[in-house]
Amino acid sequence: MMLRAVVWNLYLGGLDGASEDRLKRQAEILLDLRPDVLCLPECNRWDENNERHLWWMANLLNLQPVAMARSRLGTPPIQNHTTLLYRPSTLRLVERAIVGRGVFHHALVRARMRLVGERDDRRDFLVLATHLSYTDGETRLHEARWMTDYGGEFPGVPPRGVLLADLNTPDREPLDWSLIPKNLHSRYRIVREDGTFGGTDQRALGALLRSGWQDPQTVTGVQRAPTVGYFYPTEPVPWCLDYALVNGMNVKKYFTHDTPQARASSDHLPVVADMEVGS
Repeated sequence: MMLRAVVWNLYLGGLDGASEDRLKRQAEILLDLRPDVLCLPECNRWDENNERHLWWMANLLNLQPVAMARSRLGTPPIQNHTTLLYRPSTLRLVERAIVGRGVFHHALVRARMRLVGERDDRRDFLVLATHLSYTDGETRLHEARWMTDYGGEFPGVPPRGVLLADLNTPDREPLDWSLIPKNLHSRYRIVREDGTFGGTDQRALGALLRSGWQDPQTVTGVQRAPTVGYFYPTEPVPWCLDYALVNGMNVKKYFTHDTPQARASSDHLPVVADMEVGS
């Protein structure tokens, strides 16, 4: 059967003050995408009012939360969360954990999944949902190393899986660094020992790929559209910062959902991976 995984950074939880207009547009898009597994970084304020926004979204999409993990760092009282949800008509949640508590700027959610009706636990697969730090490449590299174990066989976890993430790691060099404000260069560039800048800091992504995780673009042979670069006039750089990396999963289609409605709903675009699972 086909399984659809989606990751989408919602930008401030889809909320603008008291307005829920963006959140409602985001929900419409997600309804059309119909994910079986859904990672939502930046679910700001979703803990308010007894997690009302979390359960509104879950019930609307017919999904069940695996976990909503709060960021370690932030500015109270507004709290940032990373949320992982799944479709219970398609999948069973076997195990779950919040990994690396107190380490991640945001969070890392780990889930062991099994197809509904499947009795062989050897066909289980792992789902990781995370949002790496925005501050610098060194912090992101440290966080990424918590996921490299799962790029191959590792005791106690399934030998295949999908990593859904806003890695905050550019996939390419910009055509011109002057397109990015100087005060943001330390986020995305290698900082040399003398304090000068090098090229794009891709060490976090590189560590994951060298550990065995795959970028589905290399599997499908189709390059996807960037996920950012359209929202802020001061940052018109088309980058992929959001990923659905896989290990041992049969990816059939991988793309960025780039539409005017999606662009108006967040500063990131949704990433979709369709995978064939089961016998």
